[in-house]
Amino acid sequence: MDWQRDLTGLLAGVVLAALTTPVGVSGAVFLLPFQLSVLHVPSPRVTPTNLLYNVVSGPGALVRFRRRGQFDRPLTLQLLSGSVPGVVLGALVRVHVAPDPDVFRLLAAAVLVPVGLFILRRPAPGSIDRRVRARTVVGLAFMVGIVGGVYGIGGGSVLGPILVGAGMSMARVAPAALLSTWVTSLAGVATYAVVSMEATGPVSPDWSLGIATGLGGLVGGWVGAWLQPRLPERLLRTLLGLFAVTLGALYVAQSLG
Repeated sequence: MDWQRDLTGLLAGVVLAALTTPVGVSGAVFLLPFQLSVLHVPSPRVTPTNLLYNVVSGPGALVRFRRRGQFDRPLTLQLLSGSVPGVVLGALVRVHVAPDPDVFRLLAAAVLVPVGLFILRRPAPGSIDRRVRARTVVGLAFMVGIVGGVYGIGGGSVLGPILVGAGMSMARVAPAALLSTWVTSLAGVATYAVVSMEATGPVSPDWSLGIATGLGGLVGGWVGAWLQPRLPERLLRTLLGLFAVTLGALYVAQSLG
């Protein structure tokens, strides 16, 4: 075990979770390129390691959201019913179809940049906190679950911007998206662990790094959840949109470089 690398990962987990939890996104979205470029975690091992981060870090923010009674039960069940089977399929695609890291980054950018631009548009008057049909939410959750399984960022990290961009309230979406991310990440780690028994190459999670970054995210997520109701809705929407666009541009730069 490389304790210096794991300590670096722990500190990164604290900072990233504190910045991303208020907008309903797991810190794993930014942690993934950090692992690839700074910590040099090989592909595809970086994906289940990122999912392990979500599993360890998620409960801190979720407990705080639960104490405030912010969970929308119907929305949460819709997200879970679509995203859990999606992430299992995504894990299989990652190992057998898209193991190349450059392909991985370009596909991620193709998802994140349009999502970021969509959410950055100013919503029409009265569109904040609109209801989206349950069937639509489940279908989106399934497709985004596949993305989460492939990239190791959790389904809620992509689905959150889509739902907010469709006019739903950040305060309602963020807790449901984070819970969806946690459950799908748990399912994803289990899937990768099973697949690694027969696959060749670095497929299983890096357990020590995943746990270290997750513990950092646990602390940072608690802080981020405390900040969430203290920040204005419009600011949160802008942060989330810029977040997705910046990450997409970073993926393109890394891939082409």
